[in-house]
Amino acid sequence: MKYLVYLALGILFGITLIKSEVASWFRIFEMFQFKNFHMYGVIGSAVVLGALVTFLVKKQNTFSGDKVTIIPKAKGFKNYLFGGIIFGLGWALGGACPGPMYALLGSGFVSIIVLLCGAVLGAFTFGLVKDKLPF
Repeated sequence: MKYLVYLALGILFGITLIKSEVASWFRIFEMFQFKNFHMYGVIGSAVVLGALVTFLVKKQNTFSGDKVTIIPKAKGFKNYLFGGIIFGLGWALGGACPGPMYALLGSGFVSIIVLLCGAVLGAFTFGLVKDKLPF
């Protein structure tokens, strides 16, 4: 039963992504051309909400009864620079952020299967080579 709740929440989230046009290639294109505030507003709202929830969870030190430990990420400019470049190139070439890929597939965009396969292959490849990377 617990997994049905997660499935229902995922479906609701996917519908929200599609209806709010966050998964729209046109909206993403407008964002990168600085023609519309829509995507910046959504991303900014998500950052503020995420920061607020993280602050509250850290302050309460619990989430649904279990202790929450947030491990700090490793510092290093190169890590974020290269990761951001790879993420941005994938986003630009694919025309979609990795987040709404399943929502786009559920909406009937069959061509997203190519992007989804590329994302899975990229994550798998990174898992194989991450210990051999210089940073």
